[in-house]
Amino acid sequence: MKEIVKINLDNEMDLILAHKRSMKIAEMCGMPSSAQTRFSTAVSEVARCSIANGKNSLLTLGINIIKTTHKEIVAIINDTVDLKKCNPEAFKYAAKISENLEYSYANDYSITQLSQKVPTPGLLSEAKIKTLADYFKYEPPLSPYDEIRKKNIELIALSEKLTESENRYRHLSNTIPVLICIVNDRNQVLLTNDSLRDYLQAPFNVFDKKEIKSFIHPDDVDDLIERWNKTKKNKSQYVGETRIKKDDAYIWHLISIIPNKAEDGTFNSWLVYFVDIHGQKTVEEALKNNSELKVIQRELENANSKLVFKNRELQQFAYIASHDLQEPLRKIRIMLSRAGEGLTEEQRNKYYFDKITNAAGRMSDLITDVLNYSRVDNNLQVLTKVDLNEIIHETLNDLSLVIEEKDAIINLSKLPEVAGLSTQLRQLFFNLINNALKFNSGQPTVTITASFITAESVEDTDKFMPKGNYHLIKIADNGIGMDSQYSGRIFDMFQRLHDRDQYGGNGIGLALCKRIIENHNGALNFTSQPGEGTTFYIYLPR
Repeated sequence: MKEIVKINLDNEMDLILAHKRSMKIAEMCGMPSSAQTRFSTAVSEVARCSIANGKNSLLTLGINIIKTTHKEIVAIINDTVDLKKCNPEAFKYAAKISENLEYSYANDYSITQLSQKVPTPGLLSEAKIKTLADYFKYEPPLSPYDEIRKKNIELIALSEKLTESENRYRHLSNTIPVLICIVNDRNQVLLTNDSLRDYLQAPFNVFDKKEIKSFIHPDDVDDLIERWNKTKKNKSQYVGETRIKKDDAYIWHLISIIPNKAEDGTFNSWLVYFVDIHGQKTVEEALKNNSELKVIQRELENANSKLVFKNRELQQFAYIASHDLQEPLRKIRIMLSRAGEGLTEEQRNKYYFDKITNAAGRMSDLITDVLNYSRVDNNLQVLTKVDLNEIIHETLNDLSLVIEEKDAIINLSKLPEVAGLSTQLRQLFFNLINNALKFNSGQPTVTITASFITAESVEDTDKFMPKGNYHLIKIADNGIGMDSQYSGRIFDMFQRLHDRDQYGGNGIGLALCKRIIENHNGALNFTSQPGEGTTFYIYLPR
């Protein structure tokens, strides 16, 4: 059906409108006067019933094009009341004078349709039907009431559209993942969307420092308030970044403050919205850290290159120490020996021959020790299975003269096989057992034992025991011991705890032992008390 005009049926004035407009449509469709009267009267009868008994009644007049040779004018009255039941006589009369009346009522809704055939359908073209619709659209009012009613209907239609638009906007603002509020120039928060209310979980009424600091990061509050005040003063907009509290963390957001312009061009409020950019900031930080990591990596590579260069220099020094420095010392000692052959004991003392010879010997020993320390490196060597029992027996054979001289007692238990370098391990045990024999004022007793430890093992005597699976070899003696104040220095190069005339050595032996253990991915610790002896703990990986 082509709709021409609609009329809300509320009172008697609407009944007059219904009759006159039905009559006018029938006239403009070329119906004879008798047909015009019958159609408009039938419409009026049903309309009167609707005004008297109905609710939310609406009359729609239009043209129904069935086919080119069959067109009819139609009046449809919709209501939420069963009109025919309220006044059956009115419907009976309307059906009598109208060509066709159809009525239905279902689900608390009634539809009454009256139709009358147009005698000359060919004259009722699409353009003619549009002319009919335009006539009633711009029809002059029949009365002041009709004029007011017409305006009210237009206002209601506009209000409904405005409400619909507002609802759509509100639904959109509440569903998008953006925190939105509107603030006036007195800092009052006029409106917040559901996303902001749910995020803050607290009222937000005033855009000032007191309320802002309850959810904005403390470091960002002063800057944000300063920007807000400047934005209000300049009637401008602001875009920046801030952190908003969420549970126990702060999430980065992009904040935008945009002025709302009124119809007269003035600014009376500002739109403030926050967009989550935490993921972006995290990526930026990751990229920044990655860049810093690359810088550190380059610095490490440079440092490593320098270290390799220094290591080569050290190797060259070791070569010089083993050849160029030792050779002059050997010549000095030989020449001293020859020069002293014809001298008496008094002359030898007078010219300090013995002291010079001893000093040259110590210098040679020192160079040898430094050379040994520099050579302790297993970067280019492969660890093999080593039987520590064989290593200990070889070491004790090397020290047999000292053991016999001091009448030392050696208590030895079975030792394990380990992955290592036999030469370095022999040097390790030689230094430790030799120290146990040397630093002893009485009859030395050296006890060597072995055991297994795991991550769950408890070793009361060594609080620095590493965690994991290790072979533990203890070398305990009854020697002079040492004070705990020296525990941090004992493994340093050239560290001596006694005068040279009391006990010989250059203070390199224990530093060498620690380096050997580090080459084997193990650990070396000790416990000691003055006058009660010392126990060394050797940890080698199982």
